[in-house]
Amino acid sequence: MIKTVEDLARKSLKKAISSLDYPMVDIRFEEPPNPELGDLATTISFELASKLKKNPVEISKTIIGMVKLPKFFERVEANGPYINFFIDYQSFSRELLNSIDEDYGRLSKKSEKVILEHTSANPNGPLHIGHIRNAIIGDSLARILKFAGYNVETHYYVNDMGRQIAMIVWGLLNLQKNLADYHGDKWDHKIGRLYFEVNQYLEKNPKLKDEIDELIRSYENGELEKIFQEVVKKCLQGIKETLKELHIKHDKFIWESKFVRDGSVKNVLEKLKKTHYIREDDVLYLDLEDFDIDKELILTRSDGTSLYSTRDLAYHLYKSNNCDIVIDILGSDHKLAVRQIGAAMELLGGKRPEVIFYEFITLPEGSMSTRRGVFVSVDDLLDEARSRAVKEIKKRRKDLKMAEIEDIADKVGVGAIRYYIARLSPEKHLVFKWDEALNFEMGCASIQYAHARACKLLKKALFNNDVKIEGEWAPDETEKDVIRLLAKFPKVVEESAKTRRVHLIAQYLQELANAFNKFYKFSPVIGSEFEGARLIIVDRVRKTIKNGLKLLGIEAPTMM
Repeated sequence: MIKTVEDLARKSLKKAISSLDYPMVDIRFEEPPNPELGDLATTISFELASKLKKNPVEISKTIIGMVKLPKFFERVEANGPYINFFIDYQSFSRELLNSIDEDYGRLSKKSEKVILEHTSANPNGPLHIGHIRNAIIGDSLARILKFAGYNVETHYYVNDMGRQIAMIVWGLLNLQKNLADYHGDKWDHKIGRLYFEVNQYLEKNPKLKDEIDELIRSYENGELEKIFQEVVKKCLQGIKETLKELHIKHDKFIWESKFVRDGSVKNVLEKLKKTHYIREDDVLYLDLEDFDIDKELILTRSDGTSLYSTRDLAYHLYKSNNCDIVIDILGSDHKLAVRQIGAAMELLGGKRPEVIFYEFITLPEGSMSTRRGVFVSVDDLLDEARSRAVKEIKKRRKDLKMAEIEDIADKVGVGAIRYYIARLSPEKHLVFKWDEALNFEMGCASIQYAHARACKLLKKALFNNDVKIEGEWAPDETEKDVIRLLAKFPKVVEESAKTRRVHLIAQYLQELANAFNKFYKFSPVIGSEFEGARLIIVDRVRKTIKNGLKLLGIEAPTMM
């Protein structure tokens, strides 16, 4: 609803500027650093000063003298060059609280379709902590975009033609073992152990690389499909189970071999050959110097077989032809490849992808590698999160049964992992620390606790839709702090979708939970003079936190 009051304030300023015959300028608002300075502030007087050749302080005074105060505002003031609007919380709060329903924050439908690709880990072992930032950012962004009105389709791009899969197939053909012989409860873990073993074997026998290359050629030529696809499907089965535990589900799994089999790769090469950027020197490549890219994009091997880059171009052209906006979630080490793909897509007449780059996530012990067998699987991470959450809950709740504790621990554990990663902007390097992730005072658990606290209070009060705001109620300062934040939620959703920044939602939820906990501490609810108004505030906070957590793929427990 903050957008509504911004529009009203903007309209009143435009009328004032027009009546003064001042030139029209773009009117933008910002939130003052202190509520004592108002709720909305604008610096249009600076822009007008250069056009009118007048002092911005005098311009501000002149403008507010002509402003007709719109609905929901109690006053407007000039504070130096700033023009500050003060909301009338008596009327605004009632309108806001009555407007918040179970779907609060959802924006109107948009015509654009988005294809968002995320996770896309190679199917050569289980997902590990190095993959999880991609998956959580991607899934959360998809949820936010859908809530903001976009038609979103999520993809997992399956790299079934890469060297890693050929190595696993080589192991099955040459090490006299079946996948079932390897330790692990899930196929992805068994495959990961085989992959590690093959790596060790190849380090001692580097000449076997030629045999791996021959397997790659055979699969591209339509041979050995059964064994290649069986390995990939089994690994994906395990990966999907892990993603489900994290509340992540992809709409489509797109296999890269599809683009070789259906002629898309051949079509891409033929199109690029018609440009004057194609070169051939043992291998086929694109010269991208005209795009300020020094490194050429190699398109085929010397034997004529395709590379990941060629298949990726075919995939991006497919996405480009089937949506309005292409979004990829990629590690920061892909920046050169993305520039190359973008230039090639321009030559192919497709859309350049929007890319959300993220820095890597590590543990305090250091970095990880599937090839070296040094990693923490997401399955292990989830087990650890639940185990730690159980211990925390047992300390705090001696009255709960084990089944209740485990149910809460699952919500808290998964939430801790998802929130800890979502809360930071993707450019920041992240070291995963348990004492921070499972902090019940700050972090996801504190937000979930605010929701559970609200649910408990509403249940105790037998709250229902018949409860009304008292006629003489006017919000106090702690109530105003909560109401200001409630009003901002739709705008935060809009900004998060527009900028593709997941952490804006996470940070907002922490602010709202903090404001609610302060309200809960200092504003008695049940039995107070304004019980109705305060119960409605509690209910609206509950709804907003639940919706916000859902955007981050996190459950909102009713009991903790």
